[in-house]
Amino acid sequence: MTRPLHDVDPRTLRRRTSIKWRAYPEDVLPLWVAEMDTTPAPAVVAAIMQALTDGDTGYPVSSAACAEPFSVFAAERWRWHHDPARTVVVPDVMTGLREVLALVTGPGDAVVVNPPVYPPFFGSVEHSGRRLVPAPLSEEGRLDLGTLEEAFATAAAGGGRPAYLLCSPHNPTGTVPTLGELSAVATLAERYGVRVVADEIHAPLVPTGAVHVPYLSVPGAGDAIALFSAAKAWNLAGLKAAIAVSGPAGLDDLRRLPDLAHTPVSHLAMIAHAAAFADGGDWLDAVLRDIAANRALLGELLSERLPDVGYRPPEGTYLAWLDCRRLGLGDDPAAVFLERGRVALSSGLPFGTGGEGRVRLNLGTSPEVITEAVNRMVSAV
Repeated sequence: MTRPLHDVDPRTLRRRTSIKWRAYPEDVLPLWVAEMDTTPAPAVVAAIMQALTDGDTGYPVSSAACAEPFSVFAAERWRWHHDPARTVVVPDVMTGLREVLALVTGPGDAVVVNPPVYPPFFGSVEHSGRRLVPAPLSEEGRLDLGTLEEAFATAAAGGGRPAYLLCSPHNPTGTVPTLGELSAVATLAERYGVRVVADEIHAPLVPTGAVHVPYLSVPGAGDAIALFSAAKAWNLAGLKAAIAVSGPAGLDDLRRLPDLAHTPVSHLAMIAHAAAFADGGDWLDAVLRDIAANRALLGELLSERLPDVGYRPPEGTYLAWLDCRRLGLGDDPAAVFLERGRVALSSGLPFGTGGEGRVRLNLGTSPEVITEAVNRMVSAV
């Protein structure tokens, strides 16, 4: 049986030149950035190798190469049927989010986010001249609908065209919003005139036990725009591409995306992403099994070795959000783990409110690495 997170030799990992393996000295164990320690999906390798053999390294011709395989994948995985014609390929999810925000909001308009959340959300909002309105998650890491309504009301009171950046599944908490939660979001968005822009890059990384609900499949979400990608699930960060999908009422806005927002997409990246969505399902299922096992392993190790660390196994993603406040390591325990234990985790501070005293640990690696990481965290404490 294929075990993608078991099949990479540690020496091979150390030869990698990506940021995960080059940001820190060699004695540091890196479990920070969202990049998996995995062998590539055979379908992706075959597609890229064939393109290189054929010299197929020119400009991309259209978004259909990615849009149609993604449409089939979404129908099979999530029972969500959408029209590929309401799809545009963009260079990556964050570029797509910034460009969509520029279309549906104006300078000074409010954008609601749910901290703790993926740090580039903050910079993207602020650098675009929009006004950030936080709606913190609950203590359980879920959408707090009361807090969200207050934020929507505040955003709407400022005038203009407010928007909401929804992260689903959520990074860093790994929570997967339910149909009920998303339906409530759609109701609130309609009530307060807030446009929803959804980052669903981790959508394929939801194993058995939780169900990913595409926001555009929710009644009342017709004017929303969502961003998807194969980058996280198939470990293709170095082959960037993403897919922007609109609801029926958001199509006119999607069609107004400037050419610069989608023409720079790499042709090889589109080939890789299309192959992942079309033929990478078995490999993805194997990865999901490995991640599920790693979630359980981390829980066992923390229970035995670091019981004061709060850990709620994530429903989606391969990211674990750890509450280290009871360890007495201050607001930035990641700095202590790095200095004393030589293990690199993501500091919770850049994720905003709720990130104090917390770290994010990457589960997309082998059980041996996770075990070693916990051992190093214990030595740091």
